[in-house]
Amino acid sequence: MNRERSCGGSGRRVGAVGSDRRRSVRRRVWRYVLISASILPVAGGCSVGDLQTGDRFEHGLVLVLPGMEGRGRLNINIARGLEEGGVESAIEIFDWGTSIPGGMLINLADHDRNLRAAQEVKDRIMRYRRSHPGRPIQLIGHSAGGGMAIMATEALPRDVQLTSVILLAPALSPEYDLCRALRRTRYGVFSYYSKHDRVYLVLGTSVFGTVDRRHGPSAGAVGFRRPERAGSDAATLYTKLHQVRWQSEMRRYGHWGGHTGWADRRFVRRYVAPLIRDLGSESHPSGMEGEPSIGVFGR
Repeated sequence: MNRERSCGGSGRRVGAVGSDRRRSVRRRVWRYVLISASILPVAGGCSVGDLQTGDRFEHGLVLVLPGMEGRGRLNINIARGLEEGGVESAIEIFDWGTSIPGGMLINLADHDRNLRAAQEVKDRIMRYRRSHPGRPIQLIGHSAGGGMAIMATEALPRDVQLTSVILLAPALSPEYDLCRALRRTRYGVFSYYSKHDRVYLVLGTSVFGTVDRRHGPSAGAVGFRRPERAGSDAATLYTKLHQVRWQSEMRRYGHWGGHTGWADRRFVRRYVAPLIRDLGSESHPSGMEGEPSIGVFGR
């Protein structure tokens, strides 16, 4: 029996055609993301063990959380940029992703697994806190690692505060409720975003979703917005959210507005390392009144 044909004569349902087109777009985007991301882990001199000496641990701890590609050139550049920028704390790269080859999409999309990984990051924080009480602890998360940084912060006991959490192009939805994380930081969350990050954090997360499983542009492209249904203390807590937008002057430091520019060593040395140093110093004032000396803040 012949299938009834549409007016176009193809015999295929309009819905099926649309579905095929969406699958085709999804395949093309994922192929591009895979090709782009596949070069990121390639790095020479992958060890940062020299940044984990006893003396450095006495100054504090900075945990660098990679994006969905895992440990590689980008996060090593972040660690080295911090070192070159004068950060004296110990610097560790915490590779929270799956060990399954080609598991980048799992790192982005497997929310239950990521909740377990966040517990592991939290456990590392708590071990350091017990062995080095009172020392500053700061997280830096790039892309999907920004989502992991927030999830790990949320997993901390309510009476534990990190010094700060720094998000570089976070793959979280703009309306994600940051209140739980903000409560667990002393100086707040610093989120860096760029409207030019279209491939990964506009198209990519629209197709494949964010770490918190929403589909659309990420906060790393458009910034965070306070959710309408946030708690009564949200207005106060969100004063601890400091948003840093990309500006053209950052090109001087290797950042042209795209997804990987936040991890350029020159950018990290110029913009991120001074922030880590200032917030981690014992002389830093309680609270964030006024602008830190290195940031370009606001929207």
